[in-house]
Order: sequence, then structure tokens, then C-alpha cells
Amino acid sequence: MREYGKVNRFLEFPREVVTNDPKITITGFDEILIENFNGILEYENFFVRISTSLGNININGFNLKLNQMADTDILVSGKIENIDFENKKMS
Repeated sequence: MREYGKVNRFLEFPREVVTNDPKITITGFDEILIENFNGILEYENFFVRISTSLGNININGFNLKLNQMADTDILVSGKIENIDFENKKMS
């Protein structure tokens, strides 16, 4: 776990803002919002692979679309069947 710090906890800064860790919000089986993403590694209508500072997020489903992309946020919509995570290997 990355250093978050007593000052940040006291000031109630969200951890993802201070550390650039990804924040994932899932709405039903239809949407996943990923904040603090680094890039899109693969995109098909049945598979999306997104890079973050902690590793990759793989999303499988049907009719997947990339919506509302901003510099650090992306919304994936469609029929999401599963999500898995690939942690970066720490040396």
C-alpha cells in the first residue's frame, strides 16, 4: 500500500487524489467508471484493457463502448460480464 500520510487523513483528502491510485465505480452490470487511468491498451466490443498506475484492468462483456473519456477518467458501458485485475510486479 502506498504512503497516504497522517496530514492527508486529517485533511480528509481522498486517497486516490493524493496517490494517483485508480478509483473504480461500477454501476449495475452496465457501466464502469475508472478514474486515474493511464491509457487504453486494447479495445474490442467484447474486451477492454486499461492501464493504471497499479496495473491493468481487464473488462469482458458485450457491446462495450468507451464513453466520456477525459484526461484521467474513462467510462466503459455495455453488458459487463467480468472484470479482472493484473497487478504490476514490484521489484
